[in-house]
Amino acid sequence: MRDTYHDELDALTHRLVEMAALVRSAMADATTALLDADLRTAEAVISGDTEVNRLFTEIEASILELMARQQPVARDLRMVITALRMATDLERMGDMAEHVAKIARLRYPDSAVPPELHPAIREMGRIAEGLVAKAGSVVRTRDVATALELETDDDAMDGLHRELLTRLLAKDWPHGVEPAVDVTLTGRYYERYADHAVRIAQSVVYLVTGSHAADAAVTSPGF
Repeated sequence: MRDTYHDELDALTHRLVEMAALVRSAMADATTALLDADLRTAEAVISGDTEVNRLFTEIEASILELMARQQPVARDLRMVITALRMATDLERMGDMAEHVAKIARLRYPDSAVPPELHPAIREMGRIAEGLVAKAGSVVRTRDVATALELETDDDAMDGLHRELLTRLLAKDWPHGVEPAVDVTLTGRYYERYADHAVRIAQSVVYLVTGSHAADAAVTSPGF
């Protein structure tokens, strides 16, 4: 019975890693759709969010069933609680990618992002992909040291977000209100996507150490 139980816990991890791969691909494609005014890719991202939602529903149902049947305690209880938190964060990351794709679709056949801001948005997309790739890895490996790196990695995204806002608020902004709104929302979606990746890493730290990330950085440097 316990072997089956732990097989089910392992299956949760595999589903979480699968979700991470899906939301990574979704944000990569959403960035392409946004910058290239690629309607087909934007539509694919929007429709593809259904699969992310399906996996979230499966994980949620599996966790509720496990808790009802097995009544987990201690580390096993931490596992199912953090799995649900991570699944929730991944589902919201899928939503952020979908929102970016919807902006691309709304402004088609034009790009919603002025050309001079393309490099910043492209870099935000690259950082987002790197963060979720690392988050997916730490979900699989439970590597606390790597998990703790994500908060520092996220600093680059925060810096780019501030840069975007500075340029939008400049007196010489030449593009008017509509592009300013589009870029403001887009920057916020990338920033929130990154924040959820950091939250996933924090959940892994809690799962492994029983402490939150800030405490683990001090008390568990050897992991």
